[in-house]
Amino acid sequence: LSTSTVAGLALIKTMAKQSLPYEVALSNNKPTLIEFYADWCNTCQSMAPILNKVHQQYGESVNWVMLNVDDPQWAKPIEKYRVTGVPQFTFLDSNQQETEILVGKIPETIITKVLQELLS
Repeated sequence: LSTSTVAGLALIKTMAKQSLPYEVALSNNKPTLIEFYADWCNTCQSMAPILNKVHQQYGESVNWVMLNVDDPQWAKPIEKYRVTGVPQFTFLDSNQQETEILVGKIPETIITKVLQELLS
């Protein structure tokens, strides 16, 4: 494993621990970003620093939820949001209605743009 892979995985685990519980996010009337990820996902690991940076910018205004697709407890949300690959970023408005789904390696500018639209 490369150093960046190890660092990315460590950052994913830290971010997942700090993320808001799924149930709380669905009940607090704030827009939500759900990241469906997997520990083995190289793209998830390489995007972790970008997402951490964006989280620092928008974390107060947006619910940040991270759900590991390999954890059976998330089977219902995985089915509900039609997760077909990781990472998948599902954006929900303040009424918890799905507004956007992005899959794969997404540039920071795109994630930021979608978040700004959610907040406007």
